[in-house]
Amino acid sequence: MRVKLAVLFIPLLLLFLFTWLSLRGMNPEAEEFDRALSTLNGFVVSESALQRDVLAARAGLLRNYDSIVRETNELSEALDQLRELTRADPPIGSAIRPLGDSLDQQEHLTEQFKTDNALLQNSLSYFELFSNRLTAADRTGPLAPRVTMLSAAMLRLALDTSPVTANEVEQQLDALAAERPSDSDSAATQALLAHGRLLRKLLPQTDATLKALFALPIKQEQRALRAVVLDHQLASRNAARRFRVLLYAGSVVLVGILIGFALQLRERARALRHRAALEHVITGISTRFINAKPHEILTHVETALAELGEFFGADRVYILLIDPPSRAIKWHRDGTTYPADWLQRANAALSAFSGAMRGIVYVSDVNHLPASPLRDALLNCRIRSWMCTSNFLDENRVDAGAILGIDLIQAQSFTRVSARTLLPMALHAIASAIERQRLEQDRTRLEQRLQQARRMETVGALTSGIAHNFNNIVGAILGHAEMAEALVGSKKPLNNITAIRRAAERARDLVDQLLTYGRRREARRQPVNIGLLMTEAETLLRPALPGTLELLIKDAAKTAIISGEPAQLQQVIINLCNNAAQATSGHGRIEVSAELREVARQALSHGEFAEGRYVVITVSDNGRGMDEITLGKIFEPFFTTRAAGNGLGLATVREIVREHGGALNVRTQPGAGSAFEAWLPCTVAPEAAKPTAAPALPLGNGQTILLLDDDRERLLKNEEILAALGYEPVGFSRPEEALAACREAQHRFDVAVLTVRGAAKLVAVANALRRVTAELPIVLAVPTSDHTNADALAEARITEVVRNPLAAIELAAALARCRDAVSHRLHQTIE
Repeated sequence: MRVKLAVLFIPLLLLFLFTWLSLRGMNPEAEEFDRALSTLNGFVVSESALQRDVLAARAGLLRNYDSIVRETNELSEALDQLRELTRADPPIGSAIRPLGDSLDQQEHLTEQFKTDNALLQNSLSYFELFSNRLTAADRTGPLAPRVTMLSAAMLRLALDTSPVTANEVEQQLDALAAERPSDSDSAATQALLAHGRLLRKLLPQTDATLKALFALPIKQEQRALRAVVLDHQLASRNAARRFRVLLYAGSVVLVGILIGFALQLRERARALRHRAALEHVITGISTRFINAKPHEILTHVETALAELGEFFGADRVYILLIDPPSRAIKWHRDGTTYPADWLQRANAALSAFSGAMRGIVYVSDVNHLPASPLRDALLNCRIRSWMCTSNFLDENRVDAGAILGIDLIQAQSFTRVSARTLLPMALHAIASAIERQRLEQDRTRLEQRLQQARRMETVGALTSGIAHNFNNIVGAILGHAEMAEALVGSKKPLNNITAIRRAAERARDLVDQLLTYGRRREARRQPVNIGLLMTEAETLLRPALPGTLELLIKDAAKTAIISGEPAQLQQVIINLCNNAAQATSGHGRIEVSAELREVARQALSHGEFAEGRYVVITVSDNGRGMDEITLGKIFEPFFTTRAAGNGLGLATVREIVREHGGALNVRTQPGAGSAFEAWLPCTVAPEAAKPTAAPALPLGNGQTILLLDDDRERLLKNEEILAALGYEPVGFSRPEEALAACREAQHRFDVAVLTVRGAAKLVAVANALRRVTAELPIVLAVPTSDHTNADALAEARITEVVRNPLAAIELAAALARCRDAVSHRLHQTIE
């Protein structure tokens, strides 16, 4: 249908073309040039009349300036008409511009002449009047000769305004002024002198204006403009003649044009079909990315690469991420593969391209490339034909961004190659999804830091309540201690001392639970075999549980392996078993089992998880069970149903399971017991590592730390903590000083620790520091996390979040992770 519409449009296009050629052949501009020449002739007549009237006015023959004004207006109107007629012709407009400037000067000089000449004629009249009056009044006196001589000199000045004549008039004026006229002639003499001096000034000035007026190159510019108009008139006639020839030639080649246009239209339609098909593919890719969970993005990226490869008939499709360290996501057709050192070869090809990696690169045949490092690099990758695009922001840098490459190593050419212009759109969709996955990972990590900070806040906020429990325990200890002292003499202190010991044990248990709940839980994770972990937990539980309680540990599958911290996972099993023992009141049965389950996304009673393979640790009992109200609160910190409980055991279980990416499910019924299920993501490992002891405090090795704190005393204290941990602190109390130090030497500092008060100010300082040095790890110390936004921390690329005031253990661990991350990036970059 589109082809038919295009074919119908061709006659209309040809009709327009031939109509235009016909109109151009009739020379429609000829009339405009004729009007321009006629207007130019009128301009010449008006200019001559103006010069004539100006001379007549200077000679005193023209007392009325209306004709001068009319001629000036006629010149301006003629110039405006010329501009309007030649507005579409820049060369003529350029020739008119000097004439317009000269006309403006002429108008200004004419106005000046009219003003000066009016004064001049007026003064001449009064000069004649007063000179005649003085001559008639004093025919025999000394004044008459002076007036006569002054009149003669003034007459010569009117005819010759040279400096000699002007000086002569000046001398006569001075001589007349030296005379002492009678009282009756004094006023006339002064008036004569005043008008004489004015004439002495006006006559040379007016003649100078006339000379400037007549010196204007209006005639030359008018002749030049006429010549340009005539040249353009001749050129328009010649052009019309050529257009008539073209009209004839166009008629001859019309059939050829129609045939060529039809062929081109067919090729264009094919390209549009290919483009629409690729747009459909990219739309499907983008839709899947929008609906994908973070852990599903990698699978969808591989699927997208496969679809692009099938669309273009390619053998290999890959996206190369150049954001140290370099990594690639690849797809290849059956029967083809990637060499073991393909990534190194790809980086070599990228280096050979240098700044040419902008837009879309298409090499139809690598063998036809001229000898160059690029050709050698592509042949080294066994590439016959190649397409790629990149999203580098700076064409002079290829150390950050992504490349979408499509290789052909077997077939002769790509299919539907005309749709390659949409490759940047496909790259944008894939790169955005990968970036989204990275941001989600950063967000999750920062949320874990914030959760830890909130746990510490909870502990601090409830200190007063915990202190009350401690007071009760300590009161019991003191009371029984006093009774023991009183009974020492009777030698029966055993019961009292036993009570003291039990109260002390309760205090110790409460402290242990509190420290466990508040302790930072980001340890180095490793593959953990749940079966071995349950066996070890059994050896710890049996001596601690009452003999009246039956504990059954079922065997777990050898493939039940979790990536986590062994001590924390063991704490989950022990806490759940202790809770079950308390629910059975020491008489009953506890079963512990672990099984593998492959499930879809599911919501549990306390959390939810995505689709995948999970290890489910179940601790069930036949105790008293729970109602709905209790079930909704059992994982809240410090919530307990026992008078001797502290409410931290199950809260600790929930936090550990969450930190391992899992969720909890509780099945219970009042009077029928409970079953606690811990769902933890399963991993694959050849052998689970045994639980290891907690590592020693990681110390620094003289690394330089930028420390920013707006409290001077706290700054000194924090510097001492860093120095004790083996670092070299450089403290600043003002953000401006810290930023200036970073600008002077961007590689001076290894890590930045920010402890400025105010969450918003902290994030603002971190953003400013990130703009100065993009690779510097930043540790943020926050006193409270309620108003700390995880999105803001992710945007500022905060590396670690710790609690403020600084704790040596927590700070040492955070700095060690920063060092490890930097070392890892450097190692990958070197590789």
